Amino acid sequence: MKLLIVESPAKAKTISKYLKDIPGSKEHYEVIASVGHVRDLPKNNKKAIDIEGGFIPHYEISKGKEMVVAEIARLSKKADEVLLATDPDREGEAIAWHIAEAVKLKKPHRVVFHEITKDAIIEALNHPRPIDQNLRHAQEARRVLDRLVGYDLSGLIWKKVRYGLSAGRVQSPALRILMEREREIRAFVPVEFWVITANTETTAKSGGEKFPITFTCAEQPTNEKDAMSIVKKGEAGKWSITDIKETEVKRSPRPPFITSTLQQAASSRLGFAPSRTMATAQRLYEAGHITYMRTDSTNLSKVAVAQAAAVIEKNFGKNLVALRTFTKKSKNAQEAHEAIRPTNLSKESMGMNDDQKKLYRLIWSRTIASQMADAAMLRTKITARVAGTSTDAASTTYFPDFDANGSRVISPGWLMADPDAQKEDVIMPKVSVGDPLNLLSILPEKKQTEPPTRYSEAGLIKELEKRGIGRPSTYAAIIRTIEERGYVTKVSRSLVPTDTGDVVSSFLEQNFMDYISDSFTAEMEDKLDDIAKGDREYKKTLTDFYKPFLKDVKSKDKIDKLTNLGVADPQFKCPVCGAGMIIKLAKSGRFLSCEKFPDCVGARTIDGKELEGPKETGELCPDCKDGKLMERDGKFGRFIACSNYPKCKYVKQSENNQNSTGVKCPTCGAGVMVERRGRFGLFYSCSNYPKCKEAIKAKPTGKLCEYLRETGGVGETKTGGTVCGHLMMEGTKTIPERCSDKTCPNHNPHKLVK
Repeated sequence: MKLLIVESPAKAKTISKYLKDIPGSKEHYEVIASVGHVRDLPKNNKKAIDIEGGFIPHYEISKGKEMVVAEIARLSKKADEVLLATDPDREGEAIAWHIAEAVKLKKPHRVVFHEITKDAIIEALNHPRPIDQNLRHAQEARRVLDRLVGYDLSGLIWKKVRYGLSAGRVQSPALRILMEREREIRAFVPVEFWVITANTETTAKSGGEKFPITFTCAEQPTNEKDAMSIVKKGEAGKWSITDIKETEVKRSPRPPFITSTLQQAASSRLGFAPSRTMATAQRLYEAGHITYMRTDSTNLSKVAVAQAAAVIEKNFGKNLVALRTFTKKSKNAQEAHEAIRPTNLSKESMGMNDDQKKLYRLIWSRTIASQMADAAMLRTKITARVAGTSTDAASTTYFPDFDANGSRVISPGWLMADPDAQKEDVIMPKVSVGDPLNLLSILPEKKQTEPPTRYSEAGLIKELEKRGIGRPSTYAAIIRTIEERGYVTKVSRSLVPTDTGDVVSSFLEQNFMDYISDSFTAEMEDKLDDIAKGDREYKKTLTDFYKPFLKDVKSKDKIDKLTNLGVADPQFKCPVCGAGMIIKLAKSGRFLSCEKFPDCVGARTIDGKELEGPKETGELCPDCKDGKLMERDGKFGRFIACSNYPKCKYVKQSENNQNSTGVKCPTCGAGVMVERRGRFGLFYSCSNYPKCKEAIKAKPTGKLCEYLRETGGVGETKTGGTVCGHLMMEGTKTIPERCSDKTCPNHNPHKLVK
């Protein structure tokens, strides 16, 4: 028996299916999943890395992975050969090494494939190799480096800004990029101007079909008087086309997807966040539908190119086949890898959910289009104005030109495979000079010059890639981290820095700019790439970085704590004592605090609205007995808690408050179920928490589940079974209510119907 170890259960299931029937093979393969990493650095940094010993990491089995490691060890003892088939990148190499170390494998073999297909797996099994220690060291260097930077910088930020915040080698440069753009927006001074738009239509010479054309005034009047003068002349006169400029251009297809371009396209076309894109792509890869989704290479294999040619010839015509090769400009691109593509280009998107179908279709279109002929376009600029007028500003009949820009498709070429790309162009009709135009409306609009736009997730990924910050596997994690830390919020599709993000970034820029600059971050990525290629030593790289870095961190220990962010507007006085106010930072953002704090607790919102301070209720804490119960402001409104927080974490829960459901807790019988908010949104739990930990995800209906169960129920029945007895909770339109216990079949009533 041969043991094949992969990361995910879904991947193991797909591979097992292919290995059951290998022509001419008598080998039996057992496929098992490690479910990701099996070891990691401990949370305690002092125990995690032996810096003096040469940056030696001390790993431990990840919590919850003990049984996985034990099962791998048991099966490996029975196996004739152990094959490590983790993902084909540095992290996959590191996972393979960690498995080998944790289980103490003597001579494991590494197999690598970039797509989960039968042919690719058989090819990989025929060419096993040892674990690549250079790749493993590169991943280890990244992990150790990120831990050292994050631990030391975050610790300083806790002291100087606020506990619980963090900094990182890559997340902090990304936040700095967002803040630089935000400062440009704040400093921007708008200039007023007027835009005049003429909506017209023309009639085709053949068929009499009407085509709309929208023209924009070539000039931008700076005042209302000039704008209205143009509008009145436009409304009174007859319009016609005065000039047409056409230029034939070739529009070439884009290269097949790499990780960054897939995330960008999925964001702009499908509205997917990078994390959603990568999670969906991971499922497609594990099911064998696409090649590996973490890559920076635009290469396509000979097999893929041949498949593409066959599909193009069949669906679009042999004349549209134009096989191409694309070269990635990045010097660190791993050209031995492939671009992201379907494993079988003639395969339909069967057995996929909606997200997977959309992403698969996007990948398929880009891959096919990349091997097709150019599209022939006619870039067109049409000029129109009122008949009998002059463009001479000194003339009494002055009337400016109005222009419309767009294109006409002469030959669609690759756009036939990727029609959504055509939506990027304004399609213009075929017209001639002198053709009359029917004016539908002419509208003046007062506008202001716009500041630079904020980055979207796709835009930030593109900028990070351009500056050499991060690598394909890190882009989604970078954005997820700065969102989870509360440094940015997403408004529509724009990433907007929060007050906390502003303060943290400003602190790092003022004190550690050398370590969060583009050049430093990109150079460090290059050094990690050199370790992966065997051209640089692990220990020397970390030593050269860490010694001066640690010295800089220690030198900043004496700087003042950033409790105050400046003096508030003098118009805002303390609502309690009338003194001046200062700007401070809380978890919820900036607020105004009395300058005499803590002697005076007067506070206002950043806009000047008065905030209620803590108030004594006159009651003693029932838990610690010596603390006073105080009414305070919280993220979700007023609440009553012990004054000895954080030593005592008692929070008073009222059964009659607005969050109460009135449903008695089935576990303790003394409390009621109340609405609460957590990091994952609304949930309902007992008012006697933490003494009683009864909690459910949706609002309870007040009923108990009466489903008869063989085991796991609450109440005995006359027939010897048990009634479930757990709370019923609100469901959806298709499932009005369901049991709150996940182990109960009544948790998903649809299954009961089936």
